[in-house]
Amino acid sequence: MVNAYLVAFIKRAKNRNTILQLLAEKKKSQAELHHESRMYRTHVRRTLIELQKRKLVKCLNPKDRIYKIYQITNLGKEVLEEIQ
Repeated sequence: MVNAYLVAFIKRAKNRNTILQLLAEKKKSQAELHHESRMYRTHVRRTLIELQKRKLVKCLNPKDRIYKIYQITNLGKEVLEEIQ
């Protein structure tokens, strides 16, 4: 059973749900998420930070300043399954 707070957190914002669903397909960079979601880059970045704080996504190369790759975590997958 997934924490109801996390489910509500994702359902509350369309951007969070969109980013999680795109990352469920495969690992992606911030630029790829920007192009596929058609969200502003700043909104993608802010959403990724929010999702990372709650351990729903993780950055695979945090020391790379230019091209960071993100992946959904198991907790993120569980929350997506609960929503769908």
